Amino acid sequence: MNTLLKDKAVSFLLLVASGGVREAYRNHVGPGFRHHNAYFRGDAESLMLAMEENAEKNPNKTLEVKRVLGEGDFVMVHSHVKQNPEDLGGAVVHIFRFHEGSIVELWDVGQAIPENSPNENGMF
Repeated sequence: MNTLLKDKAVSFLLLVASGGVREAYRNHVGPGFRHHNAYFRGDAESLMLAMEENAEKNPNKTLEVKRVLGEGDFVMVHSHVKQNPEDLGGAVVHIFRFHEGSIVELWDVGQAIPENSPNENGMF
């Protein structure tokens, strides 16, 4: 089951990043969905509209999955997200909670990639 949930989490993110926000919600979000992004109301509709607006403003957005971890009904996806090809982007972790195979809760945390970092290991 864990591999299936991992695949669903990655599919959701890739669809959203490519502009298929409504398809991502239709295919993967369950009833009672809530999220914890501090910049938007906590309901599905508010986040979906914000994601659509971002997709419209950034049609060349990319999301490269670096690692996916799962435990029980939770899946964590660590990604490199770039709003456009020239953007250094950011390291983002999305944490999904699933119920009966659908996403019912979402957390996201991110850190911008600095132009000059003293860390030789990089962000990923």
